[in-house]
Amino acid sequence: MDTIVNKINKLKKEKNAIILGHFYENPEVQDISDFIGDSLALAQKAEKTEAEIIVFAGVLFMAETAKILCPDKKVLLPDLNAGCSLADSCEESKFNEFLKKHPDRYVVSYVNTSAKIKALSDCICTSSNAVQVVESLPKDKKIIFGPDKNLGAYVKNQTNRDILLWDGACHVHKRFSANQIKQIKIKHPKVKVLAHPECEASVLKIADFIGSTSGLLKYTKEFDDTEFIIATEPGIIYQMQKANPDKVFIPAPSFNEDNNICEYMKMTTLEKIYNSLNEEKYEINLDDDLMKQARSSITKMLEISNQLKL
Repeated sequence: MDTIVNKINKLKKEKNAIILGHFYENPEVQDISDFIGDSLALAQKAEKTEAEIIVFAGVLFMAETAKILCPDKKVLLPDLNAGCSLADSCEESKFNEFLKKHPDRYVVSYVNTSAKIKALSDCICTSSNAVQVVESLPKDKKIIFGPDKNLGAYVKNQTNRDILLWDGACHVHKRFSANQIKQIKIKHPKVKVLAHPECEASVLKIADFIGSTSGLLKYTKEFDDTEFIIATEPGIIYQMQKANPDKVFIPAPSFNEDNNICEYMKMTTLEKIYNSLNEEKYEINLDDDLMKQARSSITKMLEISNQLKL
């Protein structure tokens, strides 16, 4: 009897489909994916794929980004409830009002936003290239950065640019406790703290390395350290452990013992992927004008990344 994995692989071949998965997904979902990556790599892969159907094992804004880059392809999201707290923290009407108050500023928006926010932006960035995107702009250019205030503050600190921040944050990354991380470091004096730039400043201040999910993974592979505290959604630890079976990875603790799992990223299951691909649901459809406007800002990001070979 065919397993669900075999059934999914069979459907992929029959329908010329590809599964793109984010590092924060459940391990079995990462394993079934044809490509695993962070937001930048997934956008680059979506833009270049020759598959007719893209199944996105991620969240809504990622599937929207794939559709914007591939308007002629069918993009499926296995669970339409897989949203993003960071994207939700930036409502279109309020963001538009904010922009109208500062018409002289160039708008750089994090990829963790809705298609409507991307359409209001001049350029998109990811955590992998946010600093480089800002540095590519003229030094006298005034900037609005949204929606993640923590990533924006990090970019502002790294570039020393005139950046006005939107007040948004990821519900997972703002939970991490610097004090509890320090307590772990007392018990593990050789441990290295690796943090995503969406974390609060207090966590970034004690981090040994700050980077995107792909950057954190790369660090664990290239350096000889054997113990790490990982201050990002712990789904990435699966790939870290696979690449470094002899190393120790400790999920960064959160305030009040709240878990540090992104419930949206964990909504995708093998069963949902199979049903989505089998019935070709739930398809992402966006207005043509909206996609055209949003595509302009995403394309600018990809051009900068390609130029810098990111």
